[in-house]
Amino acid sequence: MLGIGLGHGGGELVITGGGPQAEPPPTPAELAPLFPQYEVVELIGRGGMGAVYKARQRGLDRMAAIKILSTETSSDPAFAERFTREARALAKLSHAGIVNIYDSGQTGGLYYFVMEYVDGANLRQMIRARSASPSEALGIVAQVCEALQYAHEEGVVHRDIKPENILIDKRGRVKIADFGLAKLLGVQLGDVTLTNTNQAMGTPHYMAPEQWESPLGVDHRADLYALGVVFYELLTGELPLGRFALPSQKAAVDIKVDEVVLKTLAKEPALRYQTANEIRSDVQTLAARPTRVEPARTGCLGALVYRLRLALDPFLPVKRKLYGMTLTSNWIPLGLIAFLWFALASAGFASVMLWLAALSGTLLIVRNTKAA
Repeated sequence: MLGIGLGHGGGELVITGGGPQAEPPPTPAELAPLFPQYEVVELIGRGGMGAVYKARQRGLDRMAAIKILSTETSSDPAFAERFTREARALAKLSHAGIVNIYDSGQTGGLYYFVMEYVDGANLRQMIRARSASPSEALGIVAQVCEALQYAHEEGVVHRDIKPENILIDKRGRVKIADFGLAKLLGVQLGDVTLTNTNQAMGTPHYMAPEQWESPLGVDHRADLYALGVVFYELLTGELPLGRFALPSQKAAVDIKVDEVVLKTLAKEPALRYQTANEIRSDVQTLAARPTRVEPARTGCLGALVYRLRLALDPFLPVKRKLYGMTLTSNWIPLGLIAFLWFALASAGFASVMLWLAALSGTLLIVRNTKAA
């Protein structure tokens, strides 16, 4: 999918979801006769599904973004009917956090959308520049949740939430772009090939497991999973691949942020947050908390402090394992440690063997209580 409002000058910004584009997009001069009511200024983005142009609407003297869908994506005979149906549904979405669609249709053999122009940057640019602080990341996610909640209540699932589709204008306001276009275009993995609507839709690293396994059963919770990936990437600059580190281990964030991120990334949809409002509530609660950052865990002391809290704080919202056994809290390791010291106290603290057993047992339990 393409970002909108990707900045001025500096040449053409290419955003692709997969392989190279089959043919170059039309030039602004070539589009001018097809859109007489607009002054097509420049090409500002292109990708596997088309190109986006900055334009000025002559009559209203306002800036707009014209998105031309590639001829490859619109070659399906059934596309015209699907385009009309879905475009009408997308045009009904009216929210401050969603890029508005002004018009849509077909001209000169090209399908197009005329959309709100967002003068700013997308999250991909912010992630690469590492320009978002943890508090700003929380604010961005909260705004995305508000827009997603509205769309989901209207029965529209985005299906391709990723940094390129989340725009930030110059006043810090979030705008989600390309809402529902994945469904409209019926895109395959990688955002390039047009296929039927039974195929998986999205961008691989941001797709929920169910988008791979059963595309027809995907619901709004796939958007929440993708948002979790974006959240993690915004905080750490990395994707949560494989056995990834917790956000608090990679960035200066409150350790309670880990729970929110992990819950959005749950493999089973039933174990995730069920609505965007739930994520928004937790994120806003975290944003209102006094800043509490874990000490650096690069030295022996920092690692010891973290390990002690991980093993001994019963309310720490991080999934843990003790000798491979999944824990829902730290009451089990705490109970084992308490039993060892109770046995020592019952012997009057006089037994050297019990002292060694209590100390070594405590150390083993602390050492083997790990984040899941």
